[in-house]
Amino acid sequence: MDEIKYIGKVVGGGLKESFVVRLEVPANEVQEGAFVIVENEDWLFYGLVTDLMLGATDPRFADEPMGNRVAPYLAELLYGQTLFTNLEVLPSLMMERGPALDSAEYKQWQKSIDAGLKEQPRPIPVKTVPPHHSRVRLATSGDIAEIFGDTEKKSNLIIGHTREQGHPVALDMEKFVQRSSGVFGATGTGKSFLTRLVLAGLIHYDEASILVFDMHNEYGLDDVASDTGQKVVGLKTKFSSKVRIVGLGSGAMIRGQNPDFNLEIATGDIQPQDVELLSRELNLKETTPTTLDALVTTFGHQNWLREFREMSVGAVVEDEKGKRVPAPGSVEAWAYDVGIHPEAAKGLHSKLRRLFSLGYVVDQPAADGIKEIIKALEAGQHVLLSFGRNDSDLDYLLVTNLLTRLIRQRWEERTNEYRSSDKNKPRPLVIVVEEAHKLLNREMASQTTFSTIARELRKYFVTLLIIDQRPSQIYDEVMSQLGTRISGWLGDEDDIRAVLSGLAGREALRGMLARLQPKEEVMLMGWGVPMPLPVRSRRYDDTFWEELLGKKASGGKKTEEERKKELGF
Repeated sequence: MDEIKYIGKVVGGGLKESFVVRLEVPANEVQEGAFVIVENEDWLFYGLVTDLMLGATDPRFADEPMGNRVAPYLAELLYGQTLFTNLEVLPSLMMERGPALDSAEYKQWQKSIDAGLKEQPRPIPVKTVPPHHSRVRLATSGDIAEIFGDTEKKSNLIIGHTREQGHPVALDMEKFVQRSSGVFGATGTGKSFLTRLVLAGLIHYDEASILVFDMHNEYGLDDVASDTGQKVVGLKTKFSSKVRIVGLGSGAMIRGQNPDFNLEIATGDIQPQDVELLSRELNLKETTPTTLDALVTTFGHQNWLREFREMSVGAVVEDEKGKRVPAPGSVEAWAYDVGIHPEAAKGLHSKLRRLFSLGYVVDQPAADGIKEIIKALEAGQHVLLSFGRNDSDLDYLLVTNLLTRLIRQRWEERTNEYRSSDKNKPRPLVIVVEEAHKLLNREMASQTTFSTIARELRKYFVTLLIIDQRPSQIYDEVMSQLGTRISGWLGDEDDIRAVLSGLAGREALRGMLARLQPKEEVMLMGWGVPMPLPVRSRRYDDTFWEELLGKKASGGKKTEEERKKELGF
């Protein structure tokens, strides 16, 4: 059992402010971000240290050192009485503790709970304040488990440890998938490693199917860390039967290896709304929607792109009168026939040449890769779509939006069937999006399927996990819909403000987030965790895999240190 360490007493504060705690131990024993408990007879208050402030009963004692004027032991006594340190504690939760365990009142209190006359005590938002001089202590592992969940419980993934005492902190994967979430941090703060931890937990505990748009080919196969040169185990290596790697385009290779299958997109799958989402990337004009509607009206949803691609531009013939007119089969001839301005049609054709030239967009794919992806996700497998060499913004925007649009349609159909005829419940799906600001910025968010998922598709069992280094560029309406937020260090004030948007006590948390260590420290926040908490994130290494999978991840021999530890030395 953990040793209980009392550190001070409450001397002020309020509900709208932080609690003020007079520290009774050396200031260097408590850090910003410490998880502390305020005790009184009836309640426990759970809070976070947000600031440490030096104080003095009289400013003169702080301004003028006494060590040279009086004996050292007298100076120490004087300092102890006149100089002090106060903590600011942001209260987050409170829980009824009941009478003393050895009292007659406790038995009656417990009997009322067992009989259902009184609710089982549980953490609730803070609604009152503790009295003056309530004792304050550092949280124990039991307190952490009470709030964040027992680390031994199935579906609870140990995401990190408290910074002061190293107590494990769990993230409930079952709750995590119920709302969209985000992983943030400046470049080089370990977002990819943190995402691997979360994805491994989701796959192992089988809480949802996962579709990862792996833009940089990071998550599937083994890799080497750029900063340390150490091997980074891919998810396919550990979950070979559960994870399917898909390569974009016929014959695509991922790190020199063949994927499980390849994805080609049929021209008939690309619809006008998919093209309109590329407006900024292709620099499309305001006339584009009108021209696209005319193409669909003329050729149909399945054939418009192919027919438009085959049209010539600028071809002319002479009519009976010898006048030069657009040739049949040309863009201009079609435009005149349907009443579209020829220059608008020619401009769109020119802009779409980049789309026409994509190697993975074909008239007749060798296999229906989209159907195969959806089938795998419905069957409980996990799909990592690696873009390989097709890693331009155009590739990313087109493929992610088109595939997500079709998946959304399928999950809505399945959910409606489930609710109307009691068929099998759709399997929860988490769509993982890197470089999220490219898809969810203010200009595009209202048009993309991803924004709809963040706002509405939770009821259809689909959520997002967005990964980004510039959260300030993500539309604030989308950020407000994120449940769990895991953030590493952020240097930009706008990014910090975006991550904390909608959270209680964000002013107190801002400085804490800015002062995280650049690596291996993260802040857990939002709906998926009971209260904000900075933690040392665990390493993505053999120890992680050993603890997650219950076996030796490295497969090697035990070290002498490990053998001694097992023997109790």
